[in-house]
Amino acid sequence: MKNKLMSYPKVTAFLSGWLAVAAMPPFFVWLVLLVSISVLLWLISRSDSAKKSFGVGYSFGFAFFAFGLSWINNALLIEAMTFGWLVPIAFVASGAFFGLFVAIPAWLCWYARKPILQYLLFASLFVLGEWLRSFFLTGFPWNLLGTTLAFSDAMIQGAAIGGTYLLSLIVLLVAGIPFVLSDVKSLKNRMLLLSLVALVVAGLYAFGWWRLNKYPYEKSEVVVRLVQPAIPQSMKWNPAQLDINLHKHIKLSQYPSEEKPDFIVWGETAFPYSLEFDNYQRSLLQYAVPENAWLLTGGLRYKLLENRKYEVYNSLFVVDDKTNIVDFYDKSHLVPFGEYVPLREYLPKWVRPIAATIGNFRKGNGPKVMLAGNLPKFGALVCYEVIFPNQILDQKNRPDWLVNITNDGWYGKSAGPYQHLVAAKMRAVEEGMTIVRVAGSGISALIDPVGRIIKQLGLHKEGVIDVNLPVSSQFTTIYS
Repeated sequence: MKNKLMSYPKVTAFLSGWLAVAAMPPFFVWLVLLVSISVLLWLISRSDSAKKSFGVGYSFGFAFFAFGLSWINNALLIEAMTFGWLVPIAFVASGAFFGLFVAIPAWLCWYARKPILQYLLFASLFVLGEWLRSFFLTGFPWNLLGTTLAFSDAMIQGAAIGGTYLLSLIVLLVAGIPFVLSDVKSLKNRMLLLSLVALVVAGLYAFGWWRLNKYPYEKSEVVVRLVQPAIPQSMKWNPAQLDINLHKHIKLSQYPSEEKPDFIVWGETAFPYSLEFDNYQRSLLQYAVPENAWLLTGGLRYKLLENRKYEVYNSLFVVDDKTNIVDFYDKSHLVPFGEYVPLREYLPKWVRPIAATIGNFRKGNGPKVMLAGNLPKFGALVCYEVIFPNQILDQKNRPDWLVNITNDGWYGKSAGPYQHLVAAKMRAVEEGMTIVRVAGSGISALIDPVGRIIKQLGLHKEGVIDVNLPVSSQFTTIYS
């Protein structure tokens, strides 16, 4: 069997990388990592040279990221006539670039030569790569391996100590055990190693169980209404649909409730007009906001410049019951090739017509704490800003809770929205912070400071849910 694996090492590595995707949300077939990671380590250790080890790692990484991020292609199919031809390019580019974050650890750990050292070095370098992915070229720390443990609230509590990176390290060390066992000859040592692994897994679960019981969810009197109209992306910006979409938000906001909401929260770019300049459309918001309550809505903010020019921001607005804009937050971590095109002015002429259809947003100034009357202060995250560990709030001025508005309608019924939700769960655990996540289309939920989903609306399901913020809506953690 081993000889057959080595006959086609890159093909075997590619298939192992593809298999590893099944461990990610929402599938959580965690046991496949015992096979895929161990096979990868075995191929590295049996490679004749560092160059071949690099090739094996690259094949694994290419498949893992190309297939693991394939949900991104759904966004290109919304306007298939314009962007559909980019689907195979995006698929290959995802694997080609991010595959390097597996190839380089594979290449470097080959020099260790001893299997046990290769095992430890690979796990360490892989996690280092995850950290680098959080900021390199603006960053994209999607699908950190630690998120494979999110099938259990107890198993992810370790993120409060060392972040999702600590969980990724534990996942890799456990998943590589079959590889290590294949090199251990003594039965006694094998049993000792298995006992150590069992102790680590049991300890991780026991710590999580203890922590979940230490911080039970207790309702406060602050009520938040999450509004999810589930408007398909193909209809969201259709000029004939804008009024219909706005009135749908208002109608959902008016649903009767047992307790009057203090906050009504709409998703990313939910208000389809200019809040600052379209007074008539803004006046309609009075029908959505109860007396002495506040509307938190996504929208585009236009900053006027000289010569009739303007800058556009993807923002969250705070609107009172008299439809006054009392505060706003500008998204500070923009999506490259979605909200702006890097080096746009240097692109070849044949690409510029396509680039012109992509947004040209300006970025904000980073985390911001906002107030709404005497209610608990909150911070804002727009869309994928929630995926960045240690970048979601200002530790010197911590809010009482976070609101994350997004629109996952771009990605249809795919793994993307589920993985986005799990990212929010991980940030909640890391920071000890309540996160109210509202998706115009996607999955809306209240996540408490230990990562429990207290209540949620399913994927692309139209409706509203009223939730009470926890009494203890935030607390510091070792990681924070």
